[in-house]
Amino acid sequence: MALRVVGLMFRGQAGLAGKSSSSVRMISTSGGPRCARILEHSPNAHLNKTLLERYTRLKYDPKYVQATYVWIDGTGENVRLKDRVLDYVPAKPEDVPSWQYDGSSTYQALGGNSDMKLVPRALYKDPFKAGPNDVIVLCDTYQPDGKPTASNHRAAMQDAYNRTKELEPWFGIEQEYTFLDVDGRPLGWPVNGFPGPQGPYYCATGAQNVVARDIAEAHAVACLYAGVQFAGTNAEVMPAQWEYQVGPALGMKCADDLWLSRYILWRIAEDYGVVVTFDPKPMEGNWNGAGGHCNFSTKPMRAEGGIKAIEAAIQKLSTKHDKHIKAYDPRGGKDNERRLVGRLETSSIDKFSWGVADRGCSVRIPRGVADAKKGYLEDRRPSSNCDPYSVCNAILTTCLLDE
Repeated sequence: MALRVVGLMFRGQAGLAGKSSSSVRMISTSGGPRCARILEHSPNAHLNKTLLERYTRLKYDPKYVQATYVWIDGTGENVRLKDRVLDYVPAKPEDVPSWQYDGSSTYQALGGNSDMKLVPRALYKDPFKAGPNDVIVLCDTYQPDGKPTASNHRAAMQDAYNRTKELEPWFGIEQEYTFLDVDGRPLGWPVNGFPGPQGPYYCATGAQNVVARDIAEAHAVACLYAGVQFAGTNAEVMPAQWEYQVGPALGMKCADDLWLSRYILWRIAEDYGVVVTFDPKPMEGNWNGAGGHCNFSTKPMRAEGGIKAIEAAIQKLSTKHDKHIKAYDPRGGKDNERRLVGRLETSSIDKFSWGVADRGCSVRIPRGVADAKKGYLEDRRPSSNCDPYSVCNAILTTCLLDE
């Protein structure tokens, strides 16, 4: 860890060479001519959130359930939602009725034939609504002819999982993200200039090093309440950047949970008036980008001597590098071109590589896995704004179906 921090500090200092010393300032939330006035122009930050409690304390007939339908829109990166009231308590996704929405307003249809179908796929407890039985309904989307919409990659992953489930594929995803002020500047960064170089911020403590921990911790509690298989969280290398982990989970659950956890994070940050971005390179220069590292294993990989199955999967991944780069961000690799530059803890986008405990490789075998000779592999190429359905489908089809 010490060597890693020293290296990051050296690169950060080198990237700031030629700038005046006044352009490098520590993060501060205090007032003064050199410091940003945090969230000065954020309308949500100035609303009185306690007023809502007046209404959430109201009691209504418990047979009524508020169901929030959440789905991925035509960008492949963002979600939309709308609510309906049920007069019964659903126990599983199939208990919730399908619904429609206007696809012409979500970049998924033209106005002349815009009724798109929502099909419930996963059910979660709602941490935002007042009712004890209120739910979030994660849906995928279909065109009027019954075919999946262009941004519905869940259907393809479901098909791949159905053909490989005897191998018990597990996924775990490390989701990195960045807090922004409404002007697009990382939250807490000076208006003019930059924070001190990377080094003190990763897994840090202290007001000079950490921004918006309360949002990250509220997110963890809300995800656990909802039923997301939430594994942990930590401050990341760039100031105002964070990470959380989902999984490991069997089959579809990790990808479902990741989308739902993103929705929860957006909603909580909305309450605070803070912007969350999953952009893989929110700040140019010697600042770490943001990834969506995907951990993958099968029953043979987790068994004694499973390292052979892990290495066999890596060999297959090495022959399909271009396929995976296209699947690992919503713009077919264009977003990862900004992030996968062969430094700042990334591999080169143009070349496949793998190694043990090497965070500069495309695929990493963790040290503990190498020592135990069983476990899982970590694909470090997916971007932070990846569609986890697309990522998991690519891994399943390459490693287990030879497609």
